[in-house]
Amino acid sequence: MMTNNAIRFRPAAPADAAAIRDIVRSAYARWVPVIGREPLPMRADYDKAVAEHPFDLAIEEGRVVGMIETMLADDHLWIENVCVAPEAQGRGIGRLLLDRAEDKARDGGRNELRLLTNGAFEANVFLYKRHGYTIDREEPFMGGTTVYMSKKLTR
Repeated sequence: MMTNNAIRFRPAAPADAAAIRDIVRSAYARWVPVIGREPLPMRADYDKAVAEHPFDLAIEEGRVVGMIETMLADDHLWIENVCVAPEAQGRGIGRLLLDRAEDKARDGGRNELRLLTNGAFEANVFLYKRHGYTIDREEPFMGGTTVYMSKKLTR
């Protein structure tokens, strides 16, 4: 496994919306045949999202290779979306992005993170579990299952 010394992080700006849309579409494309449709993040309006929510970008050699979109809620930090470009996967960038979310939660005085994912995205569910998230509940959604997960932080 390579070191992540080359990865830098920065907040997204409105000009990053197209790069974010491209990375989301490429990262989620693998799931289209699994669920028979485009996952909802592939259809989001990222110009609007970048204007309304904080995004942290993982940058390598000037390129966006990962991103995480979060929102501070009353009693937790909500992770709306996290993804890593296919060519950069498997190198710990997703873990670094999840670590950044934990830092944001702590900085915001929240000791819980929450997210949801598609139950068919088994690799994602496994990644979150490995990172300390537990499944809170599962609900049917568009012919599949939405998995709600959370992680409590220790101070």
